[in-house]
Amino acid sequence: MRCPPSRSSIRRRPPLSWCIAGLVLVVGAAPALAQAQPAGRSTVDYPFTAVPFTAVTIADGFWSPRQSTSRSATIPYAYEQCEKTGRIRNFERAGGLAEGPFASEYPFDDSDVYKIIEGAAYALHLQADASLDALTDQVIAKIAAAQEDDGYLYTARTLKSERHQGWLGQRRYEHEEHSHELYNAGHLFEGACAHFEATGKRNFLAVALKVAERLHADFGPGRERKPPGHQGIEIGLCRLYRVTGERRWLDLAKFFLEVRGRHDGRHSWGEYCQDHKPVLEQTEAVGHAVRAAYMYAGMADVAALTGEAAWREAIDRLWADVVGKKLYVTGGIGATGAGEAFGKPYELPNSSAYCETCAAIANVFWNHRLFLLHGHGRYIDVLERSLYNNCLSGIALDGKHFFYPNPLASFGGAQRSPWFGCACCPSNDARFIPSVGRYAYAQRGADLYVNLYVAGKVQVQLAEAKVTLDVATRYPWDGAVALTTTLDQPARFRLRLRVPGWARGEVVPSDLYRFVDAVSAAPTLKINGEDVALSITDGYTAIEREWRSGDRVEFGLPMPVRRLAAHEAVADCRGKVALQRGPLVYCVEGVDASHGHVADLILDPQAELRSRARPDLFDGVTVIEGVAKTVRRTTDGLGREDGPDAQFAAIPYYAWAHRGRTEMAVWFAATAGSAIPGPAKTVAHRAKKSASHNGGLAAALADQMDVVAPGDKSRPFLHWWPKAGTVEWAQYDFDAETAIDGCEVYWLCDLPNGGCDYPESWRILYRVGEEWQPVAAKGAYGVEPAKFNAIEFAPVRTRGLRLEVQLKKDRAAGAHEWRLREVK
Repeated sequence: MRCPPSRSSIRRRPPLSWCIAGLVLVVGAAPALAQAQPAGRSTVDYPFTAVPFTAVTIADGFWSPRQSTSRSATIPYAYEQCEKTGRIRNFERAGGLAEGPFASEYPFDDSDVYKIIEGAAYALHLQADASLDALTDQVIAKIAAAQEDDGYLYTARTLKSERHQGWLGQRRYEHEEHSHELYNAGHLFEGACAHFEATGKRNFLAVALKVAERLHADFGPGRERKPPGHQGIEIGLCRLYRVTGERRWLDLAKFFLEVRGRHDGRHSWGEYCQDHKPVLEQTEAVGHAVRAAYMYAGMADVAALTGEAAWREAIDRLWADVVGKKLYVTGGIGATGAGEAFGKPYELPNSSAYCETCAAIANVFWNHRLFLLHGHGRYIDVLERSLYNNCLSGIALDGKHFFYPNPLASFGGAQRSPWFGCACCPSNDARFIPSVGRYAYAQRGADLYVNLYVAGKVQVQLAEAKVTLDVATRYPWDGAVALTTTLDQPARFRLRLRVPGWARGEVVPSDLYRFVDAVSAAPTLKINGEDVALSITDGYTAIEREWRSGDRVEFGLPMPVRRLAAHEAVADCRGKVALQRGPLVYCVEGVDASHGHVADLILDPQAELRSRARPDLFDGVTVIEGVAKTVRRTTDGLGREDGPDAQFAAIPYYAWAHRGRTEMAVWFAATAGSAIPGPAKTVAHRAKKSASHNGGLAAALADQMDVVAPGDKSRPFLHWWPKAGTVEWAQYDFDAETAIDGCEVYWLCDLPNGGCDYPESWRILYRVGEEWQPVAAKGAYGVEPAKFNAIEFAPVRTRGLRLEVQLKKDRAAGAHEWRLREVK
């Protein structure tokens, strides 16, 4: 074990006065660091300015409880988990405050602590909390102690973590494609800026500035010419530039973007890292979805802060690709777990959808910046879809359980986790929920934009007056919004209210999804009780007048239940419909279907759908109720037949998986051919299922679901990964002796991206007393791809049958289905 340097061997950081030299006023935020603006600071920025979170007060029945839970539960819990998992001990040990090796699982775990501090900063602005404030300062002090004397801060290297040498290499930034050194720094910058903006304290900002100085000395023309392996520092540097006015940080952000895809002196890191071509030449969203969306957000910042049109044009092309071909109806991005990546155009599977929580949050970041760049409501439409659906699905109502992927269908195995070894999603939740107010409003000159409808108030300084806008609404359950003005003097300005795409008959700003039913209700507008016609431009209706204190605007957004369909090229959604009410996408869980299943539901186009408030459910939601037809397997398990009608209640997608393991679906069959039939009670289905490894997945072998392809993961399957070279088994146990004379197996093979190949060999055993004996097979045991491999054998009467598999020496194996032939 290699011990860290003693405390006395690490040089202390210089005085604060040195660290904060040259800083300037933070616009709309905490007290000024200095009054003079550095000469290098550009006046170019986003044409539309977000009203800072410090000027927004949220006081409603939807977001307020979530933000309160974040402050009282999620953030303290995340700090506790960082302590238990060694993340905070890493800083103590690197700083000489304690002894021991690098303690946590991944070398990039420092970033989780930085994100939690960012969340704590937002929470402290929302409500004073002396305990949380003190805890945050204690953690910051440990981070400061861990910073090396030249500004470098990365505890895995300071502690010389031997088990992470493959990630780190022998010198700084040697393996930046893996090490996340720059990624960590990006989250540090964001956390430090947020902490300063919310509290006025400079302790964390001083650490960030030393890191920035180090990076500026190490990277740039004539120095290191590498991009970050995992993007994120670009956003952080641009934020640091806005806080300090120091042009070097913007230039460094732009440098990191410009060297990506240019491989002088190094190998390409490929599409996974968006390093396959220069970023300004990229036209398709590929690779790791979180990395990509963080990069796109950084590109938007550089576009705004430099005024260079090429950056704007590049991200506009990429946005069109995502929104037109790669966006889930829940606002999620990232179709596949292989590389946590975007899929091919229109590749949007449901049960195997990855839709990482971090990717949804990054999608919000990106679309918010695109709005600030263009001022068009379509970007807020995408932001809102992701916010209310995929983002909220990632965290349970108790604030202490999380989803990493957020699929759109489940066959009963999903539940949120209390933490992850790679904890990027929980720590992202910790910083995201308290910051929602920053996305609600924006301004440009004499225009005040209302982007999100959240009860509370906002205070802004417009050209002629200081304006307070009080907002009353029960959104997203009710579309009635009342806005009342308070001004220090009468003033003329334009109030621009976003008319959401869903209220204008548009699911998303492309043809990827469409509403399939027509509605007659339209948005309404009143000013001081008088009806006003809506005139919608770029997704907003504008009200220009001389405003006085007490003026009241009543805005009505009808919320009928809507059916929607996907583009025909989205294979997993053909012949299916989804339900939406207001901004919320709905799903049905097995516990809310009268027969306990959801994949077999068929929603007739003429079926009546009713919305109903359920104050007793999930702290109060509106559900959608109806009756659906069903389809089931015939008694042999091979054919299809009509089943009985089933009553169901659909719940908001974000609320699923709060009532134990149960089936779930967002998309419902519109025809019998699109439904997955419920299982027949065959001998295999009635049997008790088990396996030598991953036994909880063994039920998949008898679910009678059609297999599309050997590597198809849209249906449940059993696998023995990460086993290799071993003998494994799956087993059926019967209640009574049963006669069997044959079976067939459809094998799983998910190469090259997965770890399961066809088995080396297999055989069938049957139970005789307490012994297992091989059946007398009539032929060879096959391992042919894309088919059921059948084997007949002399009839056996037994209470148990075993599928025994010899794995290849370097591969696991798995199976989609294992059918039995019962002798009647």
